[in-house]
Amino acid sequence: MVTSFKQSITRRSFLARSSAAALASAAASGATRAAEARQMNMLFLISDDLNNVLGCYGHPEIHTPNIDKFAKRSLKFDRAYCQFPLCNPSRSSMMTGLYPDETRVHNNKALFRDRYPQIQTMPQWFQHHGYTAARVGKLFHYGVPKQIGTDGLDDPSSWDQVVNPRGRDVTDEDKIFSLRPGQFGGTLSWLAADGTDEEQTDGIAATETIRLMEEFGATPFFLGVGFYRPHTPFVAPKKYFDLYPLDEIDPLPFPEVWEPAAAFAQAKPEQRTMTDRQRKEATQAYYASITFLDAQVGRVIDALEPLGLSDNTVVAFTSDHGYHLGEHGLWQKRSLFEESARVPLLLSAPGMTTQGQSTNSLAELVDLYPTFADCCGLPIPDHVSGVSLKPLLKNPSAHTKDVALTMDTRRMSENGVRVEFKGYSVRRDRWRYTEWDGGERGAELYDHTNDPTEHVNLIDDDAYSGIAREMKRLLRERLASQA
Repeated sequence: MVTSFKQSITRRSFLARSSAAALASAAASGATRAAEARQMNMLFLISDDLNNVLGCYGHPEIHTPNIDKFAKRSLKFDRAYCQFPLCNPSRSSMMTGLYPDETRVHNNKALFRDRYPQIQTMPQWFQHHGYTAARVGKLFHYGVPKQIGTDGLDDPSSWDQVVNPRGRDVTDEDKIFSLRPGQFGGTLSWLAADGTDEEQTDGIAATETIRLMEEFGATPFFLGVGFYRPHTPFVAPKKYFDLYPLDEIDPLPFPEVWEPAAAFAQAKPEQRTMTDRQRKEATQAYYASITFLDAQVGRVIDALEPLGLSDNTVVAFTSDHGYHLGEHGLWQKRSLFEESARVPLLLSAPGMTTQGQSTNSLAELVDLYPTFADCCGLPIPDHVSGVSLKPLLKNPSAHTKDVALTMDTRRMSENGVRVEFKGYSVRRDRWRYTEWDGGERGAELYDHTNDPTEHVNLIDDDAYSGIAREMKRLLRERLASQA
């Protein structure tokens, strides 16, 4: 059994002290390791706001031939989960190896270095083991679309080289339809664009990624590539929209929004009043953005072989969180339901024996830091809270952890007072258990064997009281490990 968490005192003591000695030791060992063997490169591809609407995950309508092809040389994780269904908290957690309650990043403005100024991020760990660390696009948080082409909330010390692509999807902003005219990013908006793939921000990102890989040569690299699609505004060349005729899209009906998810839905009333045609158009645009993204991912992965990088490059593809397309009456993210918490995750490493297979073992985005280090032959830093998923590359049935944790926060007005409360959700093989403010604002229990869409809350059913107690215990243990 893999131990899921290190003793919290070890993590606290590590984070409290200066990292100078650790950095010096890591830098010294980097040259030694490079001399001992040809280093594994790390190519990390991450999309923005992508749920599991992919062909390799069984979606019947989507066209994702390149990602599906990559899945055949990867291990596909069927139960991978984000730690917070919002960009900045999720990415800060993933890039530091810590949970959101540890980073204290719960919104899109907070900075993890305010709490841990000396922490070594994922790319820094590679830097100090002799790697060149480079970023193309969005790895740490960026406001989309306003901060495209800038550094956003990047962490400059994490990189040796950076590329901030900016394409015509930004300059064509006045052509984009928005449910709230003139507002983008957090508002559903879309455009079937003129021009070519290479003119779009993500097309430029793919081009620049290939250029960097050519330039690195024999230098071991950590290369993070952050694509912006399918984040709103859903912008892609028209040819991708044509793959999804509106008359073939059947949007979900308007169910009631359940508390406390209603607090988020009520903040975006325009999503509750969309016409049937608008819901079809929004779905079409999201699908088109995914297929456009797929084409750019394909360009990057296809470049590995001619560049001689296939045999010594670990490649991973994922998203920062999931996304709603009308399920539970919700659009976009910020729920603790499966559609928002679950993410795609594909991992390929030279020498793996599980190519083309899938695993039901639980995985979290916080696990990526130790996993990437482990797959590239680096030690795993003491401070991380996640675990390495590398054993699954040889045995997809290996046990990784008992539950996967996702959290969110809500702000509501009560008697004229603005209050904030937290929700935590744990997922295991069959069950999802969620509670808000320790259960004071409600709890939920779903049986994924009989109710995979999470519509039947069993929390008050006496027949499942034992399961609810066990899931509550597992949640308490997970939270205690972060204290």
